[in-house]
Amino acid sequence: MSGNMTMDRLYRYVPMIAVFASLIGLAACSVGPDYKGPPHIAPKAEKAKAFHRALSSQVSNQTPVSFWWTQLNDPLLTELIQTALQNNPDVKSGAARLRTARAVINEHFASMFPGGGAGAMWMRTQIPLGDVTSVLGGSSEAPQSVALPTKVVSESYAAGFDASWEIDPFGGNRRGLESAKAQSEAQLAQIADTEVQVAAEVARNYISLRGVQNRLALTQTSVDIEQRMLRLTQQRRKEGTASDEDVERFQVQFLQTQASLSPLRTEEAHDLDAIAVLVGMEPGELDPRLSVVKPVLMPPAQVQVGDPASMIRRRPDIRVAERNIVAMNAEIGQVIGQYFPKISLFGTVGFTSANGRRFISGDNFSYMGGPTLEWSILNSARINARVGQAKGERDAAIAHYQNVVLAALQDAETSLARFSHQRDYVMKIQGAKASADRSWLLAQQRHAAGTLSVIDALDVERQRNLLEQEEAQAITDMTVDYVALQKSLGLGWELSATP
Repeated sequence: MSGNMTMDRLYRYVPMIAVFASLIGLAACSVGPDYKGPPHIAPKAEKAKAFHRALSSQVSNQTPVSFWWTQLNDPLLTELIQTALQNNPDVKSGAARLRTARAVINEHFASMFPGGGAGAMWMRTQIPLGDVTSVLGGSSEAPQSVALPTKVVSESYAAGFDASWEIDPFGGNRRGLESAKAQSEAQLAQIADTEVQVAAEVARNYISLRGVQNRLALTQTSVDIEQRMLRLTQQRRKEGTASDEDVERFQVQFLQTQASLSPLRTEEAHDLDAIAVLVGMEPGELDPRLSVVKPVLMPPAQVQVGDPASMIRRRPDIRVAERNIVAMNAEIGQVIGQYFPKISLFGTVGFTSANGRRFISGDNFSYMGGPTLEWSILNSARINARVGQAKGERDAAIAHYQNVVLAALQDAETSLARFSHQRDYVMKIQGAKASADRSWLLAQQRHAAGTLSVIDALDVERQRNLLEQEEAQAITDMTVDYVALQKSLGLGWELSATP
């Protein structure tokens, strides 16, 4: 007899078991389009072994160094960049946004599992009744009455646990989790892109600072030379061997050179303050360490740039754009999931009693539970509109990705061309500087032999000084172009170093 009762109960659960088996089968599927990988925007570049504008004599297609600034051999610059990558406000802000994105993932993941809570209640109720009398019997002349209580007081106790679980048989919620993960990965890539930008900005301002400091020193030397030439010309004017026109010509030359010191000092102050802010310090805080003049930095003789395909995979901004496509694609499935019914399981168990002494007992035990079905059948027009919006955003993300990839290729190719031409320019300036050095040595010899006047010898030295200034500026521009090239290649970060 008991065996038949057990079988009867089992048969009653067969439909429920079948429903759950069907749900488990559906759980392996997710509505909406699956992501097939990033679109091929530049197929020729992806197959190329070298960049189009890479000159083999100056660059190589070997794998570039991620922390490229170490190849400039300046420990102070390395220290400043490392400090900036830790303390820069933009880097800190990106890390905070990443933590937010990861918290969103945890929220989506938690929604895939049952949720619930426990609660308890004690309630005391008092209802006033006032002075109420009720005639119980007798004549109207001699009524008999009984006074009722002036208030009613009651107590109730309740405690229990409730739980609910929204089953995701069609994968709409899983698509939401997929979108959240992609957005978190995009934020991680955004931090890497910020690190690339910050490292390049610190280096650019530091190189500019060293260049302007050297030009300041050379310009001051030129001012001293021209001041000597002016004094000699004024002395010759008193002796009658020079004219007023000669004096005015040297006076104008001296004042112009002296005036050129002011914008150079302004540029120096700007670079000092920019570096301080980039590393998370107040303007002027780094002045004692950076005010000491050092030589202008030179890039390595040969620069490793890799190939276009590696650059496309490496650049963080391309990774951001690609992950946004994944997120938008997953959101299409999340919206499509609204077409289908939502199935939830809920249940609650607890004790309810008006007597606190016998609160937890079998007679006071209560429970409730079962499945619920919610289906927005009449909202298909609205869901259609939302699906269209999601697809439009996905297509816009694809177009943005195309723009980012093409812009990155243009950035790299242009940076390569600019760096190569600037290096050629530096070599020509250095050739002219070598000729000026030889001319200056010859002038010194002729002046010592008495065949060249002091003013003419100073003029040769002044011309040589001007070429030194031009050489310092050319080398500064070349090294800045080197930094721009590293930035265009997406260098300056490593996955293991990203929070």
